[in-house]
Amino acid sequence: MIQVLVTILILGLCILGISIKIWSKKDGKFSGTCASQNPYLNQNGDTCGYCGKKVDEISKCENPH
Repeated sequence: MIQVLVTILILGLCILGISIKIWSKKDGKFSGTCASQNPYLNQNGDTCGYCGKKVDEISKCENPH
């Protein structure tokens, strides 16, 4: 029973931390969370799964996420 309570407490703290980050960010949005936007993580040059643009075209993305 203790493990269940500790697990729920830890998950609650994680959710609280994420919601505080969303609340403190301008417009409540995370910027650049897509791994395909990062040239170090996307060494194959794959397109963004959200908007379909390549890494060098991300600055022109109409749907920044």
